[in-house]
Amino acid sequence: MRENLFFHFEDISEFSLPEHIHDWIKRVILNEEFVLSEINVVFTSDHYLLTLNKEHLAHDYYTDIVTFDYHTEPKEIHGDLFISKERVIENASAFNVSINHELLRVVVHGLLHLFGYSDKSEKDKELMRSMEDFYLSLYTNEYVSRGT
Repeated sequence: MRENLFFHFEDISEFSLPEHIHDWIKRVILNEEFVLSEINVVFTSDHYLLTLNKEHLAHDYYTDIVTFDYHTEPKEIHGDLFISKERVIENASAFNVSINHELLRVVVHGLLHLFGYSDKSEKDKELMRSMEDFYLSLYTNEYVSRGT
């Protein structure tokens, strides 16, 4: 599965990703009973993401992630996750969590969108947050506390 999961850095310097992020993403996908076709996780600047947000979604505001879903088959996951490094850093500070924790939260948020979860209504937002928390705890329990 790793060969279909790519990380890119667009208009920013590369940085270290959380340890075991590939394995964790694989677990999330399997847990949701999807098959990975291809995912590109693209880390970028606020400016770059704002441009995407304006051009593709007609939203004129900063955001931490923009997700593009390209799947053609049911239960297939194929998409691009564009993530603002600056928003991740700011959110981590605002929520008093580590940058890696916030980065993982944003990644799983994008994955959840690719699985079909929405965050348009308050009820949807609550479910989305609950699922984010579940998968963040999975990461902590499987890859941090066990030291694997």
